[in-house]
Amino acid sequence: MSDESLKKLNRIVAILTHLQSARTVTAQELADRFDVSLRTIYRDIRTLEESGVPVVGEAGQGYSIMDGYRLPPVMFTREEAGSFITAEKLMQNLTDETLGKNYESAMYKIKSVMRATDKERLEALENSISVRPRQQMFNNEVPNALEVVLESIAEGKQVLLKYKTQFKEPSERKIEPVGVFHESGFWYFTGYCTLRSDYRQFRMDRILGIQKTDNNFSKQHPNLSELRHAEQSLPITKVRIAVNKKLASYMGTSKYDYGFVSEMEEGDKVIMTFETRFLNYGFDRWYMMYADESEILEPQALKDSVQLLLKKIQDRVSNH
Repeated sequence: MSDESLKKLNRIVAILTHLQSARTVTAQELADRFDVSLRTIYRDIRTLEESGVPVVGEAGQGYSIMDGYRLPPVMFTREEAGSFITAEKLMQNLTDETLGKNYESAMYKIKSVMRATDKERLEALENSISVRPRQQMFNNEVPNALEVVLESIAEGKQVLLKYKTQFKEPSERKIEPVGVFHESGFWYFTGYCTLRSDYRQFRMDRILGIQKTDNNFSKQHPNLSELRHAEQSLPITKVRIAVNKKLASYMGTSKYDYGFVSEMEEGDKVIMTFETRFLNYGFDRWYMMYADESEILEPQALKDSVQLLLKKIQDRVSNH
């Protein structure tokens, strides 16, 4: 078999695997993935049909495999099998308890179809990979929060959420989840709040309770990437602070969560530059932890916000 024929065979097998892994796949998606023309994809699909694979073409939708058609278990390469172990460690330590157990159960099924030599290799790798999150990402009292949010998105059902913000009392509201994302060491989900009639972000570790309801979504929502793009379009404020050099080393990685850009030493000070979209109720409160050993160089808005926080603290201390 020539190299070109072998390349074509591998591509056709990969196309079949792709079709089995999704409800529908467009010809353009396949062409982009395999870096070939649409005409080549059409020929490959025809080859699959001629070999007896029941490929269904839906006008305006794409291709799919007829329901009920199954091939014997796919055999994984050693490298693919090894990646599963890393993924399992991540799922067990960086997602909620329920999803971690679901993935562990899926891994048993995957291992059941592997060759004995590959199983031995996985066992050797299992004890050589460790994942330790730097902070708690989920409320232990709500072990299935992430799973409930994902089910809600897939089924288009509202959730009843009990949530504790950083500076307010817990509240209950009906939310229509749109998507989840991991950022700065925490899991978040974006959802449409029916009470506020607007989109809000919720941090998973602050969820006190969550329950999927039978209520359908009230409207069609934009996807997560569109909402995140809108958030990224918020105006950026440049911040410069001068921090005691001895203190600067203790600020660690937390500065990256607040838009850290660069730093430069000047005598016994470190001049830090940030670009943040959340000057108030974000950067200002983080800065307060280091305020006694640092100075705000710009902007004036940050100085005003910190002064307001200090006044609130002083009033509370005086009243008590």
